[in-house]
Amino acid sequence: MPRALYTDYPWADIDLEKSILAEADCELVTPPAEDEETLAGLAVDVNAILTCWAQVTAKVIDAAVDCRHIARTGIGLDNIDVRRATERGMIVTNVPDYCIPEVVDHTLALMFALARKIHVYHQSAQAGEYDRLAGLPLERMEDQTVGVVGTGQIGSVVARKCAALGMRVLVNNRSRQSPANTQWRPLDELLAESDYVLLLCPLTDDTANLIGPRQFAQMKPSAFLINTSRGGLVDHAALAAALEAGEIAGAGLDVQVPEPPDMNTAPYDDPRVIVTPHAAFYSTRATHELRSRVAHQVADFLLGRTPEHIVDSEATG
Repeated sequence: MPRALYTDYPWADIDLEKSILAEADCELVTPPAEDEETLAGLAVDVNAILTCWAQVTAKVIDAAVDCRHIARTGIGLDNIDVRRATERGMIVTNVPDYCIPEVVDHTLALMFALARKIHVYHQSAQAGEYDRLAGLPLERMEDQTVGVVGTGQIGSVVARKCAALGMRVLVNNRSRQSPANTQWRPLDELLAESDYVLLLCPLTDDTANLIGPRQFAQMKPSAFLINTSRGGLVDHAALAAALEAGEIAGAGLDVQVPEPPDMNTAPYDDPRVIVTPHAAFYSTRATHELRSRVAHQVADFLLGRTPEHIVDSEATG
């Protein structure tokens, strides 16, 4: 009987995955902890690994001598040593297109909340201050500029919707291609011109701490940073310093480093910062789709079929 290791998952149970993997007579095992030593110990005799956010390191991969498939329950691959997996003859799969509407909606929701100072008015009202002036200044969004960093499947939709709202849309990406009704800008120029900076790019060696002290200094004092991609894109100590110095006006963070962060420390305890718990991907429909597709990927592999969305290790760097 084949065995698969499910390193971690944020849902209440794994009954859905078990029911699908039953097609391949596959036993699904879970670890008592997610540290490298525990995962490496359990990986010794499995044929596949499913992983959400746990770190599937070279040590874990090297220990998995019978494993030939690592399936990521999500889009990003920064928690998997894809290069080492490829060297060991393993395939890596992900689900790059399962939650596009959800992340788009969450990104726009954070932008609207910051723009209209929803969090400020809420905090003020909860404190007993029913004051329409508490959120001032407020600006008309149609008059403002949004900068979208990363125009993959999610970023492209966000850019299109912002343009449809009448906003001026700037984009930055490696291809230097701009979707319709947008303008490409080098990152420095995008930061200097934007009222909202939306991070929608993957986390790689090149994009780690993409937004740090120098970048915050380039932003408008009235600008907002929104990150619904990966926490590692932002130097959070630099964000705290930028808020303290008045270099930016606030931030919306769905992703942090680490997760969960210490909410009693800056920048997370700053009233100008909206924090959500890595929830942008979530909806009932998206989560069911993600879980079932990953389980089918593993079942297909174990049954000798080609699973969907095999990752190109060269493309991931």
